[in-house]
Amino acid sequence: MGKNSFENHYLRVLSKQFPNVATTATEIINLQSILSLPKGTEHYLSDIHGEHEQFAHVLKNGSGAVKRKIDEEFGNMLSEKEKRDLATLIYYPEERIRMIQDSSWNMDDWYVVMINRLIQVCKAAASKYTRSKVRKALPKDFAYVIEELITGRRDHGDQEAYFNEIIHTVIRIGKAPELIIALSNCISRFVVDHLHIVGDIYDRGPGPHICMDTLMNYHSVDIQWGNHDVVWMGAATGQLACIATVLRFSARYGNLDILEDGYGINLLPLFKFAIDTYKEDPCDCFALHYREGEYDLANAETDRKMHKAIAIIQFKVEGQLIKEHPEFHMEDRLLLDKMDLQRGVITIDGKEYELLDKNFPTVNPDDPYALSAEEAEVMEKLRNGFINCEKLQQHVRFLYRKGGLYKTYNNNLLFHGCVPLDDNGQFREVELCGKKYKGKALYDALEQLLRKGYYAIDPDEKKQGMDMLWFTWCHANSPVFGKDKMATFERYFIAEKETHVEKKNPYYTWYDKDETVTMILNEFGLDSPESHIINGHVPVEAKKGELPIKCGGRLIVIDGGFSKAYQPKTGIAGYTLTYNSYGFLLAAHEPFESVEKAVETGSDIHSDTVLVQHVERRKTVADTDNGELIKESIAELEELLDAYRTGKLVEKE
Repeated sequence: MGKNSFENHYLRVLSKQFPNVATTATEIINLQSILSLPKGTEHYLSDIHGEHEQFAHVLKNGSGAVKRKIDEEFGNMLSEKEKRDLATLIYYPEERIRMIQDSSWNMDDWYVVMINRLIQVCKAAASKYTRSKVRKALPKDFAYVIEELITGRRDHGDQEAYFNEIIHTVIRIGKAPELIIALSNCISRFVVDHLHIVGDIYDRGPGPHICMDTLMNYHSVDIQWGNHDVVWMGAATGQLACIATVLRFSARYGNLDILEDGYGINLLPLFKFAIDTYKEDPCDCFALHYREGEYDLANAETDRKMHKAIAIIQFKVEGQLIKEHPEFHMEDRLLLDKMDLQRGVITIDGKEYELLDKNFPTVNPDDPYALSAEEAEVMEKLRNGFINCEKLQQHVRFLYRKGGLYKTYNNNLLFHGCVPLDDNGQFREVELCGKKYKGKALYDALEQLLRKGYYAIDPDEKKQGMDMLWFTWCHANSPVFGKDKMATFERYFIAEKETHVEKKNPYYTWYDKDETVTMILNEFGLDSPESHIINGHVPVEAKKGELPIKCGGRLIVIDGGFSKAYQPKTGIAGYTLTYNSYGFLLAAHEPFESVEKAVETGSDIHSDTVLVQHVERRKTVADTDNGELIKESIAELEELLDAYRTGKLVEKE
C-alpha cells in the first residue's frame, strides 16, 4: 500500500469516530485546550521492601503534596493544628471519623465544617484536569454529588442555598461519613496523576503482597523491576534457585507468614524436613533479623532451622545452575566443593578459612551440589505451590504488564540499579545467550529474555528465560544488581569480613560526572538539558552526610531507607520524589510509627523537602509525552477536517 493510499485508508477509519466537520472540530478544540492545562504531578518511590504501612501512608500524603495543597488553599485562614487535622482526615478518613465520634464533638457541626473544607481542597486538586477526566475518577456512589459540589459556583447567591441543602441533606440521611471518605479519596487521587515505582517492592518487610494489592488498584502506575522483584518473578515461574532465595529471605527476616498467610503456599514440607534434619543443630549462624514487637519469638528455633535448610538447598541449586551455564562465568560462587568438612575449613582464592558452621548433613562430599532425595521432594512440592498460587501469579502478571527494566517518561530515565560500565566509564559489553550487548541494547535484550521466562510456550525458550531471571537477580553484569558478587555464603559461614565485600560496579564511581550522565541519557534517546536519571537500589547514607542528588541534580537516588532494616544505616526512612508543573521536589522521611499514632496526633512521616529543580516556565500537558501524542492526534484530525472541506471525504450524520 502506497503512502497516499495508507493515509486515505487511515482517514476513512478515523472518520468512523468523527463522521463530520462538527465532531472533528469539537475534538480538535477539546484536545488543543487540554495541552494548555498544567502538567500532572508524578510521584516516584523506590525500594519499598514490603513496608506496606509506610508505603500506604506516603501514597496517601503524596510525599507532602496534600499538605501543600491545603496550605495553598487556606494559608493563614486555618491554624497549623487545623491544617494538620484536615490532612490526617484526608489520609485516614474512616479512622479519624471514628475518633471524633468517640469525643465530645457535635458531629453535625463537625461534618459541615469538614465537608466544606474537603470540597475546597478537592476542587483545587481537580482544577488541573478536564471535567471529563474528573468525572471518570469520581466514586460511583457519590459522583453526582461531588461533581455538583466541586464544579458549581457557590459564591453566586443563587447557588448558595442549593449547595448548603446538598450538604445538610447528606448529613440528615446519615451519609456524611461516606461523603467524607469519598472526598478524601478523590483528593489523594487528584494530587498525584501518575506513580512510578523504581524497583524492589519485595523482601525484608512484612507486607509486599499488600503493597502489590495496593498497586493493582492504583489509578496510574509503572514499575521498574528491582532485583528483589525479579527473584520473585523467577520463583513464580518455578525456577528452583529463585524459589529457594525467596524462602531464605522470608525466613531470615521472620516473614514466612508472607508465603503461608499472604500467598497460601504450604511450607509444611520444608518445616518437617528442617526439624528432622537439623533437630540437634542450634543453627546459630542463621539468626533471624526480626523486628521487636512484630515477631513471635516462640517460632525462632524452628525458623532458624528452616532458614538453614533452605539456605543449603539454595547453594546447591545455584551450583547446579552455574555448572549448567558456564557462559555465566560464576565459578567463584561454587563454594560447597571448596569445603573440607573433616577439618571444618574452606579454601577461597588460595586462602583457608575456618567455617563457623561445620554441620552439613545433606552435603555429599563426592557430589556436594546434588539435592538429597528429601530435599528434592521438598523443592518439588514448593515448586508446585509457587506455580499454582493464583494470587502470586496475579501479582507477577501485573509486574510484567506494568513493568520493565527501565522507562523513559517525560524526558526522564528511570531504572533501579545501574547501567553496567567498565573501569573507564564506558558501557560494559555483556554476553547474553551467546551474543554481546551494552547500554540500552543490553536492557532491551535482557528484558525480552525475562519475559520469555514467564510467557514463552517453547520449553527451551522458557527454561532459558527462567534461568536468566536468576542471572538478573545476582550476576555481576546484571543492571539491577550492580556488584561483583553476592557474598551470601561467606556472610553465613566465614567470620573474616574481607570475604564479605561486594564491590560495586564502576557506575557508582562515574555517576556523579556530567559526561557519564550525558552519555547514559543520550544512549536512551534523551538529549534535553532538563532530562534526569531517577535511580533506586543503593541506600543513601544520609547520616554520614551522603546526598541523594548527584551530578548537579541531573541524577537523583531515591533509596534512602524505606525498609526498616536499612534505617539504622541510612538514618532516615527513605526519599521520595515528586515532579509537578513547577519542578522536582525531593522529600526525606522520618520513620513511620503506626496508623494509630498518625490518626491520634496528626503526625506525618514527611519531614523535609528539597527543591531539586524549579522550571523557568510552568510545565503544561503540551510539554509531556502524552502531550506529544495529543499533538499527533490534532494533526491527524486537522487532516480529516481538511478532507471533509475539500470533498475528499463525505460527511455523515
